[in-house]
Amino acid sequence: MNVLPEAMRASMTVFERGWLSSNNVLFAGDDGTAIVDTGYASHAPQTRALVAQKLGARRLDLIVNTHLHSDHCGGNALLQETHACATLIPASEASAVRDWDEEALTFRATGQRCERFGFTGTIENGATLALGGFDWNVLGAPGHDPHSLMLHCPEMRVLISADALWENGFGVIFPELEGASGFAEERAVLDLISTLDVDVVIPGHGAPFTDVARALDAAYSRLDYLAADPARNAKNALKVLMVFKLMEVRAMSVDALLSMTTQARAMRAAADMLAPPAERAALVGKIVGELARGGAVQISGETVSVA
Repeated sequence: MNVLPEAMRASMTVFERGWLSSNNVLFAGDDGTAIVDTGYASHAPQTRALVAQKLGARRLDLIVNTHLHSDHCGGNALLQETHACATLIPASEASAVRDWDEEALTFRATGQRCERFGFTGTIENGATLALGGFDWNVLGAPGHDPHSLMLHCPEMRVLISADALWENGFGVIFPELEGASGFAEERAVLDLISTLDVDVVIPGHGAPFTDVARALDAAYSRLDYLAADPARNAKNALKVLMVFKLMEVRAMSVDALLSMTTQARAMRAAADMLAPPAERAALVGKIVGELARGGAVQISGETVSVA
């Protein structure tokens, strides 16, 4: 069911993507064409095909990234190559993209990948974008990621929330893994959303939804649970990052997963919160076992694969 306001349906399309990619929001109005977030690198050809199918003979004029986690910007490079489009990124990420600092951009930290892309401009909290014939306010949304942004259309009461609010939670609170503040920032973002006029939320993952009050209640409850014991956030992060990698490569040895918890900074930080280095192998075995019992992965000897 299309929950978008009727006035927006002609110029706005939501591509609900499965993991590994974030959702994409495509605009095609009299003011030009644009896409918000572009999915993961391995899905870039599919992203390009979806855009081409919807736009037909029109070219893509603009990419807007809510934040630069690999599942939100992995299609940037291919779309730029195809359409020579402009690209707007969060202003606080400009130096890291200009220098292509993959550590600062978290690609190496999470064991993920992203093809190098450029940008033509930046956006930040307080800016306004014209997309699909409507004005969208840019709102800061730190918590999941310190640089993350949301887009709010007050006229149509629609919020593109990225990973700050899903129908049943929000994205991993990554700053907390490395000793920075993230829980307080996520709470502030939820508080901000609760003050906005919003009838429809387009999340970074999952279907657009209309029961915003219920989603906020679920998010606050989830946040309280994680903040009460930060190890819970670390364990969730480790599981999410392992499954993400397995979904990309389909199968890995237990030793390869163990190696990732040493090489990928965010995974190492999460593992360090859960067990000392000498107990890392046992920790990985425990995490993999829990994922298998939950049906997320399968284990065959020393090989772990997606279920």
